[in-house]
Amino acid sequence: MNQVKTVVGISLGHSAQDFEFNTTFLGTRLQVRRFGTNGSLAKATKLLKYWDKRADAIGLGALKDSYKAGAYKFIDADSAKLKAVAQKAPVTLGGPLGDILQEWAIRHAQIELGSYFNNARVLFFSGLKNYKLALSMAEYTDNLAFADPLTQLGVPKLLTSLDALQLYASGAHYVRDWQLPRALSSGPVKEWTRYLLSKAMQKATVVVAPVYELDEFGLEELAGKTLITSTVSESRMADLATKGVHMVIDGAPVMHSHTIGPDLLDAMICAATGRQPDELLEDDYLEIIIGLALKPRISYPNGFKRVNRFAFVIHPLSQEYFKQIKPIELLSQVSPPVMMDSLEKIMAYAPPFVYSKVSGIKSPTGVEAEGWLISVGGTPKEIMRHSPEFTYRRLLDAAAMAKRLGAQIMGLGAFTKVVGDAGVTVAKRAPLPITTGNSYSASGALWAAHDAMLRMRLLPKPRGKQRVRFKAMVVGATGAIGSVCARLLAKVAEEVYMVSPETAKLLALKESILRETPDAKLLLSAHADKDAGDMDMIVTATSGAGKKVLDIGLVKPGCVITDVARPLDLPASEVAKRPDVLVIESGEIQLPGEHIRMKNIGLPQGVTYACLAETIVLALEGRFENFTVGRAIEWEKVREIYRLGRKHGMKLAAISGVNGSFSDEDIERVRKLALVERAKKPAARKRTTRGRIAPTA
Repeated sequence: MNQVKTVVGISLGHSAQDFEFNTTFLGTRLQVRRFGTNGSLAKATKLLKYWDKRADAIGLGALKDSYKAGAYKFIDADSAKLKAVAQKAPVTLGGPLGDILQEWAIRHAQIELGSYFNNARVLFFSGLKNYKLALSMAEYTDNLAFADPLTQLGVPKLLTSLDALQLYASGAHYVRDWQLPRALSSGPVKEWTRYLLSKAMQKATVVVAPVYELDEFGLEELAGKTLITSTVSESRMADLATKGVHMVIDGAPVMHSHTIGPDLLDAMICAATGRQPDELLEDDYLEIIIGLALKPRISYPNGFKRVNRFAFVIHPLSQEYFKQIKPIELLSQVSPPVMMDSLEKIMAYAPPFVYSKVSGIKSPTGVEAEGWLISVGGTPKEIMRHSPEFTYRRLLDAAAMAKRLGAQIMGLGAFTKVVGDAGVTVAKRAPLPITTGNSYSASGALWAAHDAMLRMRLLPKPRGKQRVRFKAMVVGATGAIGSVCARLLAKVAEEVYMVSPETAKLLALKESILRETPDAKLLLSAHADKDAGDMDMIVTATSGAGKKVLDIGLVKPGCVITDVARPLDLPASEVAKRPDVLVIESGEIQLPGEHIRMKNIGLPQGVTYACLAETIVLALEGRFENFTVGRAIEWEKVREIYRLGRKHGMKLAAISGVNGSFSDEDIERVRKLALVERAKKPAARKRTTRGRIAPTA
């Protein structure tokens, strides 16, 4: 029978986490024991002397014997002294194995959780001691912060790049080997250091630190955080749960219900193989890790929790917006109209700012999303007055801000997605993925229009398995949203009238749609008024910025008009002329979540525009990619974003118009008025010069 070998782990950590077990490891019977010294080097030295003559291998925990940062190598003085105490038994701190396990842990999490660390805000308590880990994390995010000057020197400074960390390591600050004197490591300096570290932790989404260094921090610093650490025991995991930690990523394995630190695991390998720590190579570790089927742990102390982050760019649709923004509102209240025009021009040059934090969005899958609405200053009038490059620069500034905030994807709202090449240039230059939201805008528009037509109950009932027959018009058909609406309507409508002044594009669009839907009946026109009187549904999706694109007086009673444009193609004054026509403002989306917090964007609480909803859906799904950019929207993406939206609990909000949401009574009132108008004889109506019937006054 094989002799039982003794492996001892001596840690500067808590003695309350001591354990002992027997196991067969790599074919060798081992007795494994762990001793914590509660931070006492003297006690660790005493234990080392005792076990040096009795153990087959010893692991030293909560220490690193050496570590590299770039070209610079550091030797830990305390570790060197402790290792020198042992004369017989091999002693290891598990440094190389720990580096492998921790780096593997974050790469495993990135794959397992799907781009989890993309643009995460990561705080390292020590970048020097976790340099390899920092290099790995830098592949996923540039938002890195290193607290080395703060924790080592008490200097109120965070290093915010790998280059800064290397400069710090090189001795350029003349502090590389300096430690804070013991006389200064307590009292006001210690409290100041802890305060600054606490603030840095609150700003981070991910914290990299030894688990014992997190003991002194509480709910304020750790709530909602992801921790990358090692050797987290069950008792510590329970403590982290009370502090609101979302996720713990730990490379240390669990054996016999005990978490085994890299030092102790390395000592077990040495005892089982009979080799010295410096004789173990990367191939040996690979063989052992694979053979033992070790795997990093991803734990959720409070149950599954994932929060993805987004940003969305908004801008003022008119001068009225300036009356809502402090301190501009005061200036707008006392300024005469001519001054407001000047203010509008000046604000177009204003840097982006965070208009609102958005939180409380929760998918039925359990994934949550939070984000920021970032405002740029240009109204549609000013955006169209300047060159596309002018707006590109503002959007890229907003993207840079979004990246600093930790957003993983950014959406473009209103006119910011219309300018120039509709997001293509911005997507190429931006430091994070971009979407215009046009796929969901098209989906939402038709979703709302279909729902409205069903509630109006004016279409003839189909016979048998026949589909409902209706005629539809798309005004602005050659635009990004208009073209995909036309493609989708061509599959279901009896006739589709496509309207645009861009006649050559209309011809090309018709040709393209007929390749997809050969039996579609498509009619083209440069003006909407020509055929508006025959339509059951009209979608307006122009970028007319206030120009009249449709004479509502010519529209068929009971027609459903979906106005997707921002600013609206049909202002309230026009809509009021036809109480027998249902004019809805595209399809707004009800976000999932019971406690959504967001500043007013002109919609009911928890309701948002479809373009913003697309950005949120992609965030919830973890699809951090350029999704909808350019004017040629793929209808497959429209279908996909609709499916993903349903998956994550997006619902069509109450149908709304220029005066707010439509109740069932409102829709019934429009329906009755439409029936009355339809019952009138043509002679009872006035005719326009184009021969179309308009209602009498």
